[in-house]
Amino acid sequence: MTDFLPETEEDAASIIREHATAGRALAVCGGNTRSGFGNAVKAEDRLCSTGLTGIVSYNPGEMVMTARAGTRLAEVEAALAGNGQMLAFEAMDHRPVMGTSGEPTIGGVFAANVSGPRRFVAGAARDSLLGIRFVNGKGEIVKAGGRVMKNVTGLDLVKLLTGSHGTLGLLTEVTFRVPPRPKTEETIVISSLNDAEAAGAMAAAMAQPVEVSGAAHLPLTVTWKFLGGKLPEGEATVLRIEGLPGSVEARAEKLASAMSAFGTVARLGEFASRQLWREIRDVLPYADGTMRPVWRASVAPTIGHQLVAALRLEVGVDAFYDWQGGLVWMRMEADPEAELSRRFVKALGGGHVTLIRASDTARAAVSAFQPQPEAVAQLSARVKEKFDPAGILNPGKMG
Repeated sequence: MTDFLPETEEDAASIIREHATAGRALAVCGGNTRSGFGNAVKAEDRLCSTGLTGIVSYNPGEMVMTARAGTRLAEVEAALAGNGQMLAFEAMDHRPVMGTSGEPTIGGVFAANVSGPRRFVAGAARDSLLGIRFVNGKGEIVKAGGRVMKNVTGLDLVKLLTGSHGTLGLLTEVTFRVPPRPKTEETIVISSLNDAEAAGAMAAAMAQPVEVSGAAHLPLTVTWKFLGGKLPEGEATVLRIEGLPGSVEARAEKLASAMSAFGTVARLGEFASRQLWREIRDVLPYADGTMRPVWRASVAPTIGHQLVAALRLEVGVDAFYDWQGGLVWMRMEADPEAELSRRFVKALGGGHVTLIRASDTARAAVSAFQPQPEAVAQLSARVKEKFDPAGILNPGKMG
């Protein structure tokens, strides 16, 4: 396999045109920190965006940044932190749980629509994206969107490319919103609730006028892995509040008082709170050096615990909950059990289940992404044909 690392958009377009003409498949990637994610890609060569680097434009007063797709995520976050700003969607670092190396890139974050604990109140990565430049499967350079949010009609290419995992084009430049970073934060911990009780407590917390920005439940099987084992004893239902110091203090007191009706309440303080939510974001309990299957289930918040309970009657599974219970991280003890997981999700009202980690053998037998209804699959195929008629970009990755 030959690696291509273009340093200009025109070079990338030329490489793709040559491969399209020859019918030669390309594995498209950023920093390759999610290598192995998705279905297997059969490609002769690899095209990476890591040569397309640099922050193109950044005016903190406008709260908008433009960067080339191969720019390291760490570089982007450092520039934002220096000006008291952030990526609202808290991009997950997949390296610990997937056992990969390399450096995450800002283009890779948007190509995979990577979103962390704040997703359920701040939106996904795609909701922060304003504009893109990319090269499609014909080798054409395309620009969509801009530096401000506008009403659009027809096909919204910005949203379409986000989460397409390089199957429609190679992102070369991204423009995105960068809101102010909260001055401080606090996390309220409710101890010793079971999964169902925690779902009720989190729903009650979201109904409080205190702007909760993180809501997760950590069962006993995982609590000891967070904060070096220093969480309060028992299961931990954790609720984050962010903002200005005085406001955070007042809202934390109000939330703690309301949550005391559900169980024993404690507070973590700013430093421990920041560490905890980084560990939740990066799925620390399952960064265990194994290839035991890890699933990411997205369901209605009220049914996350029901999904896990149903699975536990059939197979060995460990789990914890983010997004007020709507995001369930599940680690299987043996086989992936894809058919069973998806059948239960459908029976409980719908959602989707994505395979994040598994052995090569398991991946070969399981569709990593939720199978699409026939009508949607046909539409997706037509979109793919328009953007990549020769089918050379990450063929098979999304099914």
